[in-house]
Amino acid sequence: MAPKGKAGTKGKKQIFEENRETLRFYLRIMLGASAIYAVVNLVIFYSAASAWTWVAFVFSLVVYGTSYRSMNSMAKPSFTDDGSLADGGIDLNMEQGMAEHLKDVILLTAIVQVLSCFSLYVWYFWLLAPGRALYLLWVNILGPWFTAESSPAAQEPNEKKQRRQERRQMKRF
Repeated sequence: MAPKGKAGTKGKKQIFEENRETLRFYLRIMLGASAIYAVVNLVIFYSAASAWTWVAFVFSLVVYGTSYRSMNSMAKPSFTDDGSLADGGIDLNMEQGMAEHLKDVILLTAIVQVLSCFSLYVWYFWLLAPGRALYLLWVNILGPWFTAESSPAAQEPNEKKQRRQERRQMKRF
């Protein structure tokens, strides 16, 4: 059963602490996945490593770097002159925020990177990220924009039709 009343809000200090923990957690994921990939593909199977192995490794490092840097700048706290916390930054753990999508990209890249130790074809699963981005673009921006009514003048005939239908229904009863 859902709790009654207003949902609790987080304080600046709590957001600051949770953001720090979230950034640590995702840094560990990135370092762990990269270490596994490097050890397996670039150390153990160095003789079988192709240029695509290196390209995939550099690609994952670029994705990790940009995602982590974006999350870090979003969570950047601000302090007052006396050193007390003025703002904890944007909450990285809030739902439906940009940070949620960045965390999804980091997790997808880490999963694909580790699984690609078995086959480089696993990198095709990374195409899920731009596919999801296109889906969100369509659902949230393009779809409503294309299907929106063009002008208020177009609504008048609809209102007239609605009145006619109401009158017809009144006559039937």
